[in-house]
Amino acid sequence: MRFLNLIFILLFPAIMLAQPNLAQQSKLAQQYFSNGEYEKASSIYEDIYKKNNNNDLYFNKYIECLINLERFEDCEKIIKKQIKKNPRKVQLYVTYGNLYERQFQDDLANEQYIKAIKKLEGDKYTITKLANAFSTLTKFDMAIETYEKGGKLLKDDNVFAYQLGDLYRHKGDTPKMISNYLRSLNDNPSRVNQMKTLFQRYLHTDEDYQELQMQLYNKIQEDENAIHYPELITWLFIQRKDYGNALRQVRALDRRLEENGGRIYKLAQVAANDKDYDTAIKAYDYVVNEKGATSGFYIDSKRESLTCKRKQVVEGFDYTLGDLRTLETQYEVFLNEFGRNKSTATIIAELADLEAFYINDLDKATILLKDMIEYPGVNRIVKAKAKLSLADFYLMQGEIWESTLLYSQVDKEFKDDLLGHEARYRNAKLSYFTGDFQWAQAQFDILKASTSKLIANDALDLSIFIMDNMGLDTTTTALELYSDSDLLVFQNRFEDAFLKLDTLSRDFAEHSLLDDIYYAKAKIYTKKREYDNAVEMYNKIITDHVEEIRADNAMFELAQLYENQLSQPAMAKDLYEKIFTEFSGSTFAIDARKRFRKLRGDSIQ
Repeated sequence: MRFLNLIFILLFPAIMLAQPNLAQQSKLAQQYFSNGEYEKASSIYEDIYKKNNNNDLYFNKYIECLINLERFEDCEKIIKKQIKKNPRKVQLYVTYGNLYERQFQDDLANEQYIKAIKKLEGDKYTITKLANAFSTLTKFDMAIETYEKGGKLLKDDNVFAYQLGDLYRHKGDTPKMISNYLRSLNDNPSRVNQMKTLFQRYLHTDEDYQELQMQLYNKIQEDENAIHYPELITWLFIQRKDYGNALRQVRALDRRLEENGGRIYKLAQVAANDKDYDTAIKAYDYVVNEKGATSGFYIDSKRESLTCKRKQVVEGFDYTLGDLRTLETQYEVFLNEFGRNKSTATIIAELADLEAFYINDLDKATILLKDMIEYPGVNRIVKAKAKLSLADFYLMQGEIWESTLLYSQVDKEFKDDLLGHEARYRNAKLSYFTGDFQWAQAQFDILKASTSKLIANDALDLSIFIMDNMGLDTTTTALELYSDSDLLVFQNRFEDAFLKLDTLSRDFAEHSLLDDIYYAKAKIYTKKREYDNAVEMYNKIITDHVEEIRADNAMFELAQLYENQLSQPAMAKDLYEKIFTEFSGSTFAIDARKRFRKLRGDSIQ
C-alpha cells in the first residue's frame, strides 16, 4: 500500500501537467476541424483518442475527420477494431452505419442501425448512449425505438418518457410529445413546473392546448390521487384566461389537501389583474366564507373582494345609483367590522373615491380623507395619495388654496419620486385652470422629462396646447374660457361647461380652438355615458381637423370607446392601425400598436 502511494505521489505532477496539455490539444483540434482542416484535426484527435481509449468524444471526432477526408477504408477498419474491442458499445454500430450512409449505401447503413437496436441490453447508460447516437444523426424514429425497447428491457414504461417527449417534440408530433411528458410525471411529480415551462414554450395553437386539456382530463380520471395533473390543468386554464374553470380546479385541490385558501387567493389576484372580476370575487368570497376568520387570507380576501366589486361597477360603464348605493353599503359594513384605522386606510380611500366621483357626495368624501390622513401609523405613500385625492376634492369645490397647499406638501415630501411628479403635475394644472398659463407651461415643460410615461405625455400635450393658443392672440381670453370649461368638467359641472364652450365657439368662431371644443365636449359626453354623442364629436375632429394636434388624441379616445364601451372591436382595430401608421410620431403610437395586436389576436407578453 505504501508502495502504491509512493507511485501516485511520483506520478501526480505528470498527471496534472497532462490535463492542460489535453485541453490545449482538444481546443486546437476543434479549431482545425471548424476551419475544415481535417488532416491536421485528425492527426491530433488520433493522438488524443489513442491516449484516452474510453473517451467516445475524441473517437467520434476522429472518425468524422476521416469521413470528411473520404478515407473510408481506414475508417471502417478502425470502427471494426473498436467494435471487436468493445462489443457492448452498441452505439458503435450507429457510427458504422453512418459511415455507410455517407457513402450512399443506405441498405448497409440500415443493417447496422437495426443491429445496434437488436444487440441492445438492459443497461440504462447503454440505452441512453445509443439513443443519443441516433438523435445526433437526427434519426429520431430509431432513437424512439431504442428508448421503447429500453423501457421493456428495464421493465419500466416510464423510465424514458421524458426523453421520448423530447424526441416527439423534434418530430413535431404534439399529441405524443404531450403524452410522454405527462407520463414522465409518474416517476417524478416534482417536474411539474418544468412541464409548465415546456408546454408554454412548445404549444402554439388552440388545438395544441385542447389536446393537452383532453389528455390531462384522462390522466385525472386514471389517477384521482395525483396532485400534479390538477395543478397542470389549473395552469392550462390560466394560460387560456379561463379563470372560471381554473377556480373549480383549485377549489377541489384546496378541499382535498385541506389548505388554508392560499392557492385560491393567488388565483383571485391573477383573475382580478386580468379584469375577470366575477371569478376574482367568487374566489375571494370562497376564502372568506369557507376558511373563515382564522385564515391568514381572510382580511385580505374581504378587502380585495370589495375592491373588485367597485371596479366591476365603475369600469363596467353600465351602473345605476342603486348599484352605487349597494356598493357603498358594502364598504360601510367592511369598515364597521374592521374599524377605521391604518389597516383599512386604502379601503377608506376607495370609498372616498366612490363618494366623490360616482355618488357625487363631495362633503362625505372630504371628511373620509381628512379623518384618514390623521390616523396614526398610516403608510406614508397611502397618506400622500389620500392628500392628492383630497386636494382634487377641494379643487372640485372651488377651494383653490387648500388644494394647492396639499399638492405642494406631497411634491415636497416626494420630490424625486413619481408621487412628487404627479403632485407637481396637478399643481401645474391647477395654475392652468386659474389662468396662470406661463407658470403652468414652465412646469409642464419640466415634467415632459418625467419617468412616468403618462405624466410626461399629459404634460407634453398641455405644454403644446398652451404654447399654440397663447401665441395666436394678444389676449388670452379664448384660452381662459377654455381652461374655465376644463375646470368645470373637472368639477363635474357639465352643463356649465357646455355653456362656456358654446360661448367660446360663438365669440371666437375663427379661433383654432374649435377642435379642442369638440374634444372637450366628447370627454363630457363620455363621462355622462352618452357615447353616441361622444363618437360624433371625435369624428368631427378626425374628419374636419385631421391636421390639428387633437387628431391623434381623438382617434385614440374613439378607438377606446369602440373597444371598451361600444363593443365594436373591428372599428377600434382600424383606428389603432391608423394611429401607428399615419401618426407614427404620436405619443399614442406604441400603445395603439399593442392594442391593435391584441385585438388581432396576437400573443402579447
